[in-house]
Amino acid sequence: MSASSAATTSQQATTTAFSVLAAISFCHMLNDMMQSLLPAMYPILKQNYGLTFAQIGLLTFTFQVTASLLQPPIGFFTDKRPQPYSLSIGMGFSFLGLLLLSQAASYPVLLMAAALVGTGSAVLHPESSRVARMAAGNRPGLAQSLFQMGGNMGSSIGPLAAAVVVLYGQGSVAWFALAAIVGMTVLFGVGRWYSSHGMARMKAMAPRQRESTLTRGRVTGALAILVGLMVSKFVYTASMSSYYTFYLIERFGVSGSTPQIYLFVYLAAVAVGTVAGGALGDRFGRKFVIWFSILGVLPFTLALPYANQFWTVALTVPIGLILASAFPAIVVYGQELLPLRVGTVAGLFFGLAFGLGGIGAALLGHLADAEGVQFVFRLCSFLPAIGLLAAFLPRTTSLVRARQTA
Repeated sequence: MSASSAATTSQQATTTAFSVLAAISFCHMLNDMMQSLLPAMYPILKQNYGLTFAQIGLLTFTFQVTASLLQPPIGFFTDKRPQPYSLSIGMGFSFLGLLLLSQAASYPVLLMAAALVGTGSAVLHPESSRVARMAAGNRPGLAQSLFQMGGNMGSSIGPLAAAVVVLYGQGSVAWFALAAIVGMTVLFGVGRWYSSHGMARMKAMAPRQRESTLTRGRVTGALAILVGLMVSKFVYTASMSSYYTFYLIERFGVSGSTPQIYLFVYLAAVAVGTVAGGALGDRFGRKFVIWFSILGVLPFTLALPYANQFWTVALTVPIGLILASAFPAIVVYGQELLPLRVGTVAGLFFGLAFGLGGIGAALLGHLADAEGVQFVFRLCSFLPAIGLLAAFLPRTTSLVRARQTA
């Protein structure tokens, strides 16, 4: 490569490729919309198959733990050997899972469908997060937020899509599998950009990327704190995504598509909060956003179990906005701690997100069977207090400045 070509590539590496970010955000939206059909359909499946809350929790466990177990090794493998076209393959697993879900005749088949959808998520997320890093330029927080916003938008659309399934039956799930075909086509184009431009960008950024100036013990401790914060965020999120509709039905007697619409309100707030968290992290630092997004939501979660129907729905808006801002900041913070292991960090944190949510959903399901859904929401309202651990995180701004002056 000539000096002028190298300079051009280096300059391009600092610019943000918004068209690529838009493409992976769109496909993330399609992917998570398809995935969110499963929890949004729980009331339908519970009635059709006579499921207990524990069996519903096991469905979530199967879906999310499948994804969590596969994502870290996929991220580790692709750090060493990038696989640009694996993005389309990941979408293909979700396509097969939805087709199977639409025709499932028994609970074991439902579990198999959930596992396929979880596998699709495991393949898609680490490499998509890597593409977001490639396309980010000098705005990694915003890039990660835009990527995750697509997923949150898809999750918020899921309950509305499930309302269609309520009208037309379980077989109509197959209609939504058509979205996977669109996603596979777009992701094939992203894979071509990945091969021709993305990896060149990563090589151009390599001289500016250094391992953390912190000791290994400090890095390990920081990662352990992040795991604790993930427990707080995603177990609470599991209570909302899996049992919020049941909470509304049990406490306020709402019926029909109303619970799905109220769930959409919460998930839409999550989508907005995700974008805000990444942009604020680029401007004010990841630690500030992590601290505020976990601990700052505590007053609202504590009030929710005692609010009337109107205020219950209203409180889910600030809860979604504030809590969602944590995840992009956590991912980018981890990548700043280990900048040469972008895929591993993405796979670890996305995998933890799915795994912790799945374990939380399963445990909360058993607890709901024993004590009731309202007790679960009262208990989970204290989870954001774990955000106090963020006080012990080192400041990543100092790490960034150390790299820039290196």
